[in-house]
Amino acid sequence: MFVATLAGVFKYADLPEKYGPFVQYKASIDDKTINENDDIAILDITGTESVHVLFLDLYKNMKEIDEELKAADAKLNHRSKQVLEGYL
Repeated sequence: MFVATLAGVFKYADLPEKYGPFVQYKASIDDKTINENDDIAILDITGTESVHVLFLDLYKNMKEIDEELKAADAKLNHRSKQVLEGYL
């Protein structure tokens, strides 16, 4: 299982350019129309070149995020989980 570490939570308007393609891809999977004020969490997957994108308005609690990451064979580290709990 991989460890997911929070790279940051960004408004879409402030999102670093390097994450743009990942966010667009995840939006197409989630059938999400992105608003420039959406909170978007970017998770780095340790040991890979991959990132995982979370549109925070689509989740009601941490359990939903944990389940999504488990399906991707990843788990949030403790500090990242604490920070994300503050946004939900």
